[in-house]
Amino acid sequence: MTEPSTQQPRRSPLPPTDTHSGGRSTVPLDSTAQLLTRVTAQLATQLSLVSRNGTRRPMHRTRPSDTPRLPAAPRPSPAEAAPPTLLVVAHGSRDPQALRTVLALLDRVRDLRPGLDVRLGHIELNQPLLPDTLDGLRGADAVLVPLLLGRGHHVKHDLPAAAAAAPSVHTRIAAPLGPHPLLVEALYGRLVEAGWDPADEGGRRAAVVLAAAGSRDLDSAQDTRRTARMLAERLGGVPVVPAYASAATPTVPAALRALAARGRHRTFVASYFTAPGRFASAAASAAPRTAAVPLGAHPAMSRLLLHRYDQALSATAPSEMVSLLASA
Repeated sequence: MTEPSTQQPRRSPLPPTDTHSGGRSTVPLDSTAQLLTRVTAQLATQLSLVSRNGTRRPMHRTRPSDTPRLPAAPRPSPAEAAPPTLLVVAHGSRDPQALRTVLALLDRVRDLRPGLDVRLGHIELNQPLLPDTLDGLRGADAVLVPLLLGRGHHVKHDLPAAAAAAPSVHTRIAAPLGPHPLLVEALYGRLVEAGWDPADEGGRRAAVVLAAAGSRDLDSAQDTRRTARMLAERLGGVPVVPAYASAATPTVPAALRALAARGRHRTFVASYFTAPGRFASAAASAAPRTAAVPLGAHPAMSRLLLHRYDQALSATAPSEMVSLLASA
């Protein structure tokens, strides 16, 4: 017996024929089906252009969903908007060196934050006065950063009153500069410039008098005492005694005498003033050796001004601003 062949029958390369045409047709059957499909699709398209009332709808080259849309014009983000003005509020002094020192400090701030609008206003004695600077900022936002070292009368009353008198300016009031570690760094740097030797730190004969302006405000005195404690820690435990040029005790000469009575004869006077002036000169004249110069344009001061500015911007609620002023 022969086994059935496994070879597949050869397929004809020619398409099926239409036997009703009397011979071989030149059009394949499956091509005819495709032709009918195209005719049906075209007919449906034409019918879709006719509305129910028999009128012809306008033909569009593309469907609405296929129409490309132009990208919307980008909106400026809040980050691209100009930041509020940093308005530094200085006290003012008749000493001509005071204004030059403050202007040098503002230049340092501008170097650290290019593009930030930095302006100056004085509470008294110097131009421009704070109300005049605010008048030039009508319709703008501003953060008032006091170039003041504690929570005294100027911070609590004069600055809020000036802001209230300028309703056309949206203002925020930052906390005063002190107490703060950056302020202590500026004090330490000025002491080193005046001859303070790190070898004195921990010595039994060394001491520092922190000479401040003085205030009857209890919060201001508390801020000065806190700065004195922070400076003592920075000096490795050397005693730092706060003393005042007015309105409070002890005076600088009295503090120096008290330290000498305790055997602290190598004493320095740290000038707790932002700029030269009458009080700073009086404190320096009482020093047994060269006193440290006022804080002025020390690099830590410019960083601290920007820190208080940023801190005020981050406090969005009025209660947060009150908390900042209370905890500064």
